[in-house]
Amino acid sequence: MLNGRSVSVPSEGTLLSALRDRLGIRSAKDGCAPQGQCGCCTVLVDGEPRVACVTPVARVAGRAVTTLEGVDDAVRQKWADALCATGGSQCGFCTPGIIMRLLDVEPTKADVERSLLAHLCRCTGWQTIVEAAVDRPQRRDRDLTAASERARIEGGGTQRVSADVALGLGGFADDSAPADSLVAILAPSGEWVIASTISEARHVAGVVPGRRSTVGLTWPIDVPDDQRGDFVRTLRTTWVEPAYLEPDAVWCTPGDEPVGPLANGGAFGGKTTSWLRDEARRLADEHGRSIRIVLSREDVVRHGAKRPPLAAGVRADGSGVVWVRATTGVRKLVAAVAPDWDVVEVDVPGPRTSLDPRAAVWAEIAALRASVTDHDRVVAPNGSWAEAWSDGDAVRVRVGCGVALDDVTLRSYCIGAAHMGLGWVRSEGVAVDARGTVHDLTIRSFGVLRAVDTPSIHIEVVDDGSPARNVSDAVFTAVAAAEWRRTGFAPRWPCTRDSR
Repeated sequence: MLNGRSVSVPSEGTLLSALRDRLGIRSAKDGCAPQGQCGCCTVLVDGEPRVACVTPVARVAGRAVTTLEGVDDAVRQKWADALCATGGSQCGFCTPGIIMRLLDVEPTKADVERSLLAHLCRCTGWQTIVEAAVDRPQRRDRDLTAASERARIEGGGTQRVSADVALGLGGFADDSAPADSLVAILAPSGEWVIASTISEARHVAGVVPGRRSTVGLTWPIDVPDDQRGDFVRTLRTTWVEPAYLEPDAVWCTPGDEPVGPLANGGAFGGKTTSWLRDEARRLADEHGRSIRIVLSREDVVRHGAKRPPLAAGVRADGSGVVWVRATTGVRKLVAAVAPDWDVVEVDVPGPRTSLDPRAAVWAEIAALRASVTDHDRVVAPNGSWAEAWSDGDAVRVRVGCGVALDDVTLRSYCIGAAHMGLGWVRSEGVAVDARGTVHDLTIRSFGVLRAVDTPSIHIEVVDDGSPARNVSDAVFTAVAAAEWRRTGFAPRWPCTRDSR
């Protein structure tokens, strides 16, 4: 039974592949399949939450499966309204699974946070999800067009704010592909394998699920020994995965423009864009059929751009030097935001790096500059600013970014950015060996802070009436600087993870 009606599907593959590829269910999302770690594909099997990507479809024969589409309309709408009212859903990729998990959970902070251990969310920073689940606020009068504009400014891509986004209806590329599309996935050899379903293509290609490695984190660049005495403080960073929950997906019909991968949100600058679109167009024209390209979580980690690892030192006057993995545009960026800093590009084996991920390089310089002052105010290149204070149990942030447009959306993005800044300093990183091969391929290995580990975050907005500007990048940086100050300026980020 599926949502109260009898259905029949072949016994091969997983419950998730049956739901999405054969039965047209779109609320269950594929964020990590078949790792079973992100919770985006959570459904109910005989009333109990299960992650569909690791549940063989044969195992649910004769059992009752309920997806978000099968939840009572009134209940589903109340959850959608509550998450929209708190800003607990930004892109909306993870929230359908979270709703399914929380349907029968006691609405207490402790119980909700404990239940969220089975899930990951990159956008929201958890707090607004917890508020929605505990307080259950309902629809409030808001200008959702203005809210969507604030979301676009903060997220770096077109994004719609609406209650139905929390139900997974934001318009993701892999949800909108024609039903008769062929599927293209990358084989371990790097070649495209074409089949009628994702599970069939993965089987033909011999794809093996990624694992968390025993290889430890590395900090590949260091400040030269003969220059350490020049600086008041130094910092080293490692490889960091952007960790957006929706894997890159594109579809294209022959002769048309590709759709995706940026369909509802910009993944804060981290998501791949052009090369997948070019491949989807080429394959569609070559096969004369609509083609879906869906990257696995492992593909995203291997091929997606990382923020450049670096080492840097700051002098008492705020000037300094940054040794950074050679990355297109880094000299120009530093010259624009910190003309009193020198740049040394270093060739380091490893995955592709880019300046597109949130505040790459300028955030590290800003944090170092803040460390030689008595405050953690950060002014972003666009003129917005953020001040942050962290005591371990709570984070307080004060921001200025022009008109709010929508206070709920602005607060949500600031909380999400604060969560990301905390994780960057405390725990985030992926293992890359001396040859440059990425080893940490599971979504749980990236070090993203869990709900139970995230302190309360308080946001104060100073509205000066000027034009609206992105401020979440400044929040991300200011919170990282404040958390670093709290640690006593540990010389490496993340501070709480060591090499194995």
